[in-house]
Amino acid sequence: MIKRSKIPTILGIVVLLVGTFAGVFFLGRNQVFRIGANPTSTPKDVRVSNLSDISATVSWTTGGQTSDFLNWGTTQNVGSIENESQTNEKFFNHSITLSGLKASTTYFYKINSEGTTFDNNGVPWQFTTGSTLAANQNSMPISGSVITASSQPSARAIVYVTVNGYLLSTLTSDSGSFVIQLAQVRTSDLTSYAVVDPATTLLEISVEAEDGETSSAQIFPQSANPIPTLILGQTQDYRSLQPQQSGQNPSANLNLPATATQESKINIGTTSATPAPTSVILESLTEGETVTSNQPQFFGKGPGGETITVTVHSQDVVSGTVKIPTNGSWSWSPPSTLSAGSHSITISWIDTSGITRTLTRDFIVQAGEAPAFVASPSGTPISTSTISPSPVPTLVPVSTATPTAIPTEISSPTAEPVPVTGDLTPTFLLSIMGLAILAFSVFVWRFSEK
Repeated sequence: MIKRSKIPTILGIVVLLVGTFAGVFFLGRNQVFRIGANPTSTPKDVRVSNLSDISATVSWTTGGQTSDFLNWGTTQNVGSIENESQTNEKFFNHSITLSGLKASTTYFYKINSEGTTFDNNGVPWQFTTGSTLAANQNSMPISGSVITASSQPSARAIVYVTVNGYLLSTLTSDSGSFVIQLAQVRTSDLTSYAVVDPATTLLEISVEAEDGETSSAQIFPQSANPIPTLILGQTQDYRSLQPQQSGQNPSANLNLPATATQESKINIGTTSATPAPTSVILESLTEGETVTSNQPQFFGKGPGGETITVTVHSQDVVSGTVKIPTNGSWSWSPPSTLSAGSHSITISWIDTSGITRTLTRDFIVQAGEAPAFVASPSGTPISTSTISPSPVPTLVPVSTATPTAIPTEISSPTAEPVPVTGDLTPTFLLSIMGLAILAFSVFVWRFSEK
């Protein structure tokens, strides 16, 4: 009598059950196999910068253009969402600022790139905010621009500045320019503002462009407003560069009469025609001026037809473009209100020779009800008593609500629901393997009965 072995059948059933349970288990994990995750969407060079008591900036790069957002919170069960773009735009370089944070608090975050959630080897990334400090009324801006080897502006490049171990960052504008405030630099323990000596504190600058190219430079603050143009693919040493004179900011050519006061800033004593400006100037603001409106209107003159980019830097960055009309007078107002404290405004444009030019002024906002200065539709400054400020559309602010423990809650009105992590592919593959082994065991069992 032939002894029939049923071990293959039992083995097939065991493998089938193991495959099914393993598939369900791995499906519940956050992308253990990363099946379906495009390699170009994997975050690289994840950094935290601009760390203060109420905000922090998280930046990273991806190998392709992706639409990303952050899951963050005060526990590892991150539940709040911060979108990079309200319109789901796709970028190579990514930078998201979390604001409204609590002082001396640890926060956790994960990066969702193209529907796939990434973390730091199985656990969320984390950072701890600093101590509460009063607003620093000092101002020490640095500025510059980034171009390619073919002299084209490098837009949306990430600029990092390391000051005694503290990391600052920003993104370049469409014209490749940037401005960073050194006044927010803190000590390594984040308990106080760091002392930045213009002549001896070394600034280490690195740039990551969207095409993957990089650039780096070393310079002292006294020579860094503006920094000589940073060229991708090059390492530059500007430590021996002579100090700049007043930041080399272009001065406003106002042609004031001898009897005009500094406050007027307008030559109303002559009706003679003035020559067309050959460079962009800012008439409404002097260096270090205090304005009493949290939504001031800036105006000046420039070559007709020239397009300028106006950027206001503080905790948040507000930017816009203006095409100068043929009469040479331009005006611009930020679409959202500015917080009280120190700010800087940068105006950038490309001159007739193709070189990017920038003009930077620092100012302080002391909140008030009336606009600090107003421009007429033609761009000519007029008294605030003759018109009422026209309503200005405001940007939809990104929510800074306190993190909740519900993973699917959306912190922004336009944020999309959190994509379901995982993929059914592992379950299908393992189940098919189990079925295949089961079929093979049945075949062996049938063959052994013959």
